[in-house]
Amino acid sequence: MTTAPFRPLRAAEVTAWDHEADVVVAGYGIAGVSAAIEAARAGTDVLILERTGGWGGAASLSGGIVYLGGGTPLQRELGFEDTPENMKRFMLAALGPGADEAKISEYCDGSVEHYHWLTDNGVVFKPAFWGEPGWEIPGDDGLMYSGGENSAPFNEIATPAPRGHVPQMSNKRTGEQGGGYMLMKPLAETAESLGVKTVFDIRVQRLIVDDTDRVVGIAAKKYGKEVFVRARRGVVLTTGSFAYNEAMITSFAPQLIGRPAAAIEEHDGCSIRMAQALGADLAHMSATEVAFFADPQLMARGILVNGRGQRYVPEDTYPGRIGQLTLLENDNQAYLIIDEAAYEQGCTTTSSTPYFRFPPKWAAETVAELESDMGLPEGTLQATVEVYNRHAAAGTDPVLGKKPEWVTPIGTPVAALDLRNCTAGFTLGGLRTTVNSEVLHVSGEPIPGLYAAGRCTSGVCAGGYASGTSLGDSSFFGRRAGVAAASAECGRMSHGFDSIEPM
Repeated sequence: MTTAPFRPLRAAEVTAWDHEADVVVAGYGIAGVSAAIEAARAGTDVLILERTGGWGGAASLSGGIVYLGGGTPLQRELGFEDTPENMKRFMLAALGPGADEAKISEYCDGSVEHYHWLTDNGVVFKPAFWGEPGWEIPGDDGLMYSGGENSAPFNEIATPAPRGHVPQMSNKRTGEQGGGYMLMKPLAETAESLGVKTVFDIRVQRLIVDDTDRVVGIAAKKYGKEVFVRARRGVVLTTGSFAYNEAMITSFAPQLIGRPAAAIEEHDGCSIRMAQALGADLAHMSATEVAFFADPQLMARGILVNGRGQRYVPEDTYPGRIGQLTLLENDNQAYLIIDEAAYEQGCTTTSSTPYFRFPPKWAAETVAELESDMGLPEGTLQATVEVYNRHAAAGTDPVLGKKPEWVTPIGTPVAALDLRNCTAGFTLGGLRTTVNSEVLHVSGEPIPGLYAAGRCTSGVCAGGYASGTSLGDSSFFGRRAGVAAASAECGRMSHGFDSIEPM
């Protein structure tokens, strides 16, 4: 049977089913396992199809930050007040423009319950707060600021509250062994205990539909052999972003050409393409998270300037926001201006990313000399440092609002770290879904039998980003997908194939 990739397959063309379940989940990352758990608890038979040889996906290789708030037990125990309304104000401001208010409202209102769901399923959050600048928590503390909540301009929009909840884990290595493993492990064990079945080393390729265009299964390949999987109630797509699909990046998010930063290369957009072929709608396909390869401990102690020698971001904010503003609004041009004392002090601190502590490219006795060595327009860097220092002498930063504890005049000797082109990222856009994770057709109606969650969908982020929102909304709306798929009526196969037994 030879057909075009991604184009839906009619059930009438399937002569035998290799596997069958009530709910079929494509992808065994955080969204997939969350969907599987809820579908199994609803009393349905669940099968996960996973492209690799084991569970985990990008989630298991991540830092494990889950964005939760509204007054979680961990927040309250550590003395931080938060409400769903306060959390919503921040998320709407930080994750837009165009953020899905309905999804954010559901997410904020359900955040405390979702925290309990995670802990009830074995995820452990140590009651300790990490308050230093950083991409991740270097130790096993459980709570951190992970989106710039306590930095300008957001600290004036909503009351700052740390919402980065990190599963307890020691001996971390950022990008290799992080808290994400201790998020996925107990959830995978829960799914197994509920009887969820898995087929590994299988690549999903096409959706299977009946004569009414209801999704009733998936066509896949395993070691080159075609495999047909029937879904009696629904299919849930959770196979990740399109960060490693060069054609899609070129079409939708060209700012990331040549700079993918998803944790696994299997993020190739296959779920998006499969659903598109059935008429699925898309949202925020140009939206991206942007990592910035610099150490936050150093950035907070200096000033970041662009190719014109001008500051453009409060240096003590969430580094992902710095990355977005650098790549998307400042031509990927950035330099960290820092004096010798601040650089040496920053290098003595504990950090999850010490390998981002690059040596300065330029050093000089005066700002004017440094400006000349860097090739910046004459007077630009001098003016920037003069204005910054004048206010820093009084401990303020009226230009960009850096917090007083990080505002110190830049002295001499002074140096500059070359941070040009130090960005990479992953995509945030994808399938347009409802708050119950139904995939929407371009007509605006749900596609019967099809659900999705995670980075193959457009979730709570539309433009901005906060660390933890991917794992947070993937698990939250993954649960919704599992519940919705399990509650759907069984599809009725046409042409008499309803009675075919799986092989």
